[in-house]
Amino acid sequence: MRYNNYINGQWKEPSTGEYSENQNPHNQEEVLGEFPISAAEDVHEAIAAAKKAFPVWKKLSFQQRAFYLQKAADILKTNLQEIGRDLTLEEGKTLAEGIGETQRAISILEYYAAEARQPVGDVIPSANPETFLYTTRVPVGPIGLITPWNFPIAIPVWKIAPALIYGNTVVIKPADITPKSVCHVMKAFDEAGIPAGVINCVFGRGSVVGAEIVEHPDIKAISFTGSNQVGLQIQDRATAKGKKVQLEMGGKNPLIVLADADVNKAVEIAVNGAFRSTGQKCTATSRVIVEAGIYEAFRDRLVERVKGLKVGNPLDDNTFMGPAVSKTQRDSVMAMIETGKKEATLLCGGEAPADEELANGFYVQPTVFENVPVDARIAREEIFGPVIALFKVRSYEEAVEMANDTEYGLSAAICTNNFTLAQRFVDDMDAGIVHVNSETAGAEPQVPFGGCKNSSTGSREQGKTAIEFYTQIKTVYMDRM
Repeated sequence: MRYNNYINGQWKEPSTGEYSENQNPHNQEEVLGEFPISAAEDVHEAIAAAKKAFPVWKKLSFQQRAFYLQKAADILKTNLQEIGRDLTLEEGKTLAEGIGETQRAISILEYYAAEARQPVGDVIPSANPETFLYTTRVPVGPIGLITPWNFPIAIPVWKIAPALIYGNTVVIKPADITPKSVCHVMKAFDEAGIPAGVINCVFGRGSVVGAEIVEHPDIKAISFTGSNQVGLQIQDRATAKGKKVQLEMGGKNPLIVLADADVNKAVEIAVNGAFRSTGQKCTATSRVIVEAGIYEAFRDRLVERVKGLKVGNPLDDNTFMGPAVSKTQRDSVMAMIETGKKEATLLCGGEAPADEELANGFYVQPTVFENVPVDARIAREEIFGPVIALFKVRSYEEAVEMANDTEYGLSAAICTNNFTLAQRFVDDMDAGIVHVNSETAGAEPQVPFGGCKNSSTGSREQGKTAIEFYTQIKTVYMDRM
């Protein structure tokens, strides 16, 4: 089946007339659809539509805009199983995760629809008794969204929903290897009757479509989730043109396991954080730092548990971990594993599965290393795959020092029954998200999401803090005549 761009309320063929095949990562011979390879001309048309729609859209009340978000959520909910399955087919995460991510997108839309009844300003006492002094917020304008492949419906929606509810119009470029999930979102808004031009989607390569969105003067802000290399390039180019920029990038997330922790529970937390979604999360657990008193017991139980994980077709109910999203991603992970074999001790995994039924897919075994030097590549670089680097430390203080020894600062977790150390951990970690006795991955839509250091640019996504990026404050002095 052939799909098209969504521009100005219509499904439009790309000006190039060219399409690319969307492959199933479980079986690369299965084509899931054909999606546009768009050109700059298509981006310009989408931006023009967003610019034209903006003055009318921003004048609607919050409740009027919320209607379309809630309606789109209802439509996604009606098609939850189908969309979740399509997400699994194109991204490779398990069916339960695909359906769960779709439900998360629905929850995000519902959350921001409810934000239509929340305050957007403050009344502030003036030095002049005759002055009514207050603040309000106004939308930024047409906004460009560039989204990744690892959460192909949740991340687009957590950018789209606040952008729209606060009165902006949108041009989105989804990841070119997981386009179908965003197509479902566009269909939902289209069926909801959202005015033409308010939301536009252009499929294609980042070097063409993404670059045009970043450079075009009528796009007033850019929100990007993806690699540090691309994100920093976008930041340089967009800020040079005076645009607001929001970046969510990499992570090298630590899990600290103290000697008083329940070993079995800590192992489950590590396994879920590192290997769910094939480790393809910016919040995935990458480094597990264990206090010496339980290191051997933890290591042995972890290896036993990892060897028992079911790797296979993500549509099967008993599958724990599906394939990597693409050949390129699989090869990148395998290259880092090969590097790890030279740097550290391989405990398990480290190869493609031997099962012939998986030969046409992009599979990697869940992998654990120990005796990892702190300066090893697998200890410092984001792998974005199912790989744990295991470390032994003598104390809480050494664990925190090691956990913070990274350029990233997205998420961190600790397993402990010591309430005092748990509280210290919250204060001591250089991370935007901290978990106590839960995995590093996972984020609820009603709270801020983002990191520090090289993980984020500072502004947060989701929750009430999203208003900071998607609006500007206007201060009003109102005096009597």
